[in-house]
Amino acid sequence: MLEERVVTRANGACEMCGQPQELQLHTVSAAATEDTDTVFLACDTCRSQMSSGDITDVNHWHCLNDAIWSPVMGVQAEAYRMLTRLSGEPWAQDLLDIVYLDDGVRNLAEAGLADASRAPTLDNNGTPLQAGDTVHLIKDLPVKGATFNAKRGTAVRNIGLTDNPAQIEGRVNGTRIVITAAYTKKS
Repeated sequence: MLEERVVTRANGACEMCGQPQELQLHTVSAAATEDTDTVFLACDTCRSQMSSGDITDVNHWHCLNDAIWSPVMGVQAEAYRMLTRLSGEPWAQDLLDIVYLDDGVRNLAEAGLADASRAPTLDNNGTPLQAGDTVHLIKDLPVKGATFNAKRGTAVRNIGLTDNPAQIEGRVNGTRIVITAAYTKKS
């Protein structure tokens, strides 16, 4: 089983930073398959900052000095992506200047960077929205194909992002709908 092999390989620690708590499997985005090369064990801190656009703790990422040299393709790809996002930090740029990635790892890492460079989804105030956020509707919205309107002030919890950065998905009155992000306000 994939999970058992990854956990055994990781020896009970995050493969990015070495933290032994709050561990879950992390699949590298843009990977063609899920296997031991593209799935690794990561802590909540690493996973949340890798998957969101926010880097809340730059000092945490000094662990990339080791992670970039990992024998695991997925760890190297995510480490490269994080170093690229942190390239304004002198230590990260120095590491990027000396790192060597084989073509497969570089292609995987750069594919994920292209995904991350898409335009952010913004609410009415220009606040970036992330999957899982809670928003409130700022106006009544007709719901196509349904017999109700989504009322102003309705909380939409655990939103999902779509391929279109101008739209989000959410559940209103038990129905999953697509909502124009400009008609929402992040809670």
